[in-house]
Amino acid sequence: MSSVAPVSVDRRVDRGLAEPLARDIRKTGIDPNYWYPLARARDVRRSGTLGVSFAGEPIVLARTEKGQVFALEDRCAHRQVPLSLGEVKGDRLLCSYHCWAYNATGACVNVPYLDKDKSLPNGVRSYPCVEAYGLVFVFPGDVDSPNVDDFPQIATQGNPAYKTRYLDRKIKCHYSFMHENLMDMNHQFLHRSLMGSINPKALAIREGDGWVEVDYTFHRAAGKQPIGEKFMLGKRKKAPNAKANAREDMDIMTIRTGYPYQTLQFWTAGSDEPALDLWNAYVPTDGEQRENQTYGLMMVRKPGIPGAINLLWPFIILFTNGIFGQDKDIVEAEQRAFDAQGEDWNNEVFPIIQKLRHLLVNQGVEINYD
Repeated sequence: MSSVAPVSVDRRVDRGLAEPLARDIRKTGIDPNYWYPLARARDVRRSGTLGVSFAGEPIVLARTEKGQVFALEDRCAHRQVPLSLGEVKGDRLLCSYHCWAYNATGACVNVPYLDKDKSLPNGVRSYPCVEAYGLVFVFPGDVDSPNVDDFPQIATQGNPAYKTRYLDRKIKCHYSFMHENLMDMNHQFLHRSLMGSINPKALAIREGDGWVEVDYTFHRAAGKQPIGEKFMLGKRKKAPNAKANAREDMDIMTIRTGYPYQTLQFWTAGSDEPALDLWNAYVPTDGEQRENQTYGLMMVRKPGIPGAINLLWPFIILFTNGIFGQDKDIVEAEQRAFDAQGEDWNNEVFPIIQKLRHLLVNQGVEINYD
């Protein structure tokens, strides 16, 4: 009996690209030199603390009695216990163990039992911290990075013409799965139970330094428009007019990864402002970056009738929760497949996702597993 030698396949290569990825995308860490939301502002109570993390790095958020938020590494310089177990008095964070006191810069400013003529011990690391858009942002990277001056701009949030929903979900997958899931609208089959049969069409792909984006339009092949979607996006056209070639003649969705954030905007045909404006940040929480905390702001344009958005809001929440739940399940299934294989085997053929994967790898950093 003759035997056939197994074929050696390098599964790390993107089949649709001339050049392979520089490294395994699922083993690429997110660049810490950006502003990341680490908590909802409401969850950091006055005179309270909150323990959070960025890529396995423990951080404590503390709010002073006057309402100012600051961020320190979550360990006491004395016995290394979490400072998030402590309490805030005035503008100082007191360790719960021996009451060592730290200010917003991380300096140790008091040890109750230390003789007055003795020098105070070294303190702990502090992080630039900004409260904005109802979130607490931290810059976990190098404070000398030029990116520290580039705070994310979310123009629609706070616009009285829109109502904002906050998204705050822990998802057990690498952040790159999240970027791919939202960017690739060819996965509408996943949502067939909620949306019927939707055929997306990619109209244009654009890219630049640190970003890629794609425009889509959609055709409903079967089923009715869900009521939650109708309330959120307005009544959709059954299909673009045969003569409609300009953007103003059709509904347009633009999805953009402007590293490390991701946005989605939806315009109904002929509108000057988006009906939906979504901003997402995917924050790795563990050292291997196999889990992420997704923070999002979903701005929905209010209808012309005052107060109507509040009546429609429960339907919008129900519809989006269904979509988000299906997306969560599928990206976590992707992560489990990666963990079983030990490397990325994806055979990606869609051009925008090919470009996205290279962007995430080239902008990211190597994860140190030591």
